[in-house]
Amino acid sequence: MQDIFSLQGKIALITGASSGLGGHFAKTLARAGASVVVAARRRDKLDQLVGEIAGEGGTVMAVTMDVTDGDSVRAAYDAAEAQMGIIDVIVCNAGVADTRSFLDMDEDSWDFTMDTNLKGVWRVAQEGCRRLVRADKPGVVINISSLLGLAFQTLQTAYATSKAGVIHMTRCMASELMRYNIRVNSIAPGYFKTEMNATFFDTEKGKAYIKTIPARRLGDLAELDGPLLLLASDASSFVNGTTLIVDGGHLVKSH
Repeated sequence: MQDIFSLQGKIALITGASSGLGGHFAKTLARAGASVVVAARRRDKLDQLVGEIAGEGGTVMAVTMDVTDGDSVRAAYDAAEAQMGIIDVIVCNAGVADTRSFLDMDEDSWDFTMDTNLKGVWRVAQEGCRRLVRADKPGVVINISSLLGLAFQTLQTAYATSKAGVIHMTRCMASELMRYNIRVNSIAPGYFKTEMNATFFDTEKGKAYIKTIPARRLGDLAELDGPLLLLASDASSFVNGTTLIVDGGHLVKSH
């Protein structure tokens, strides 16, 4: 039986690939056969990731990209196309968080969170989709949202608001882009231990919070592989505008 999750012949771009989910996504897509372009601001971390993927036999290149800067986004796409070709799987993963309270957060921090998490997705996806349309080539966009785009938590006002925006933007994009054979979906991960949250989950408060997750544990990054490959591949050819929640039942809250 043909492997419907194969990404042979696909070229995938992953933003925020220098650590955490992004680096794992890049490895997963490469193992499925895609040529991958890893993008982030931290080039030293990207070079390490390139070495790891290439060491497994993958085809990979790194581009420096700041998702808050349109010129940087366009330059990264130009470099990727020159070496790899037109990107046809776009994974918008770059994100930041600010855990200050609603009353303590300043305007610069709010703007930076929105510019990275929401407008950054718009910049990267729009640039990639414009190139796909010009080339008359089908494609896939996967926006990485969050459980907090569907729920809420104290001290996460800006982050949760930005991720809710990503989910709604995904639907809007899907409705417009399907006519060009570009599918747009999102993944909303629950709590997975990453560089962004590792310190918190090692505290007593963090360990107590883990007990509120119905699965009574954090997710393993490998548990995102299935949803990612489903949405990136032809296995989801009739899936458009949806958000896959991967949270161990957190939204259910069945204690």
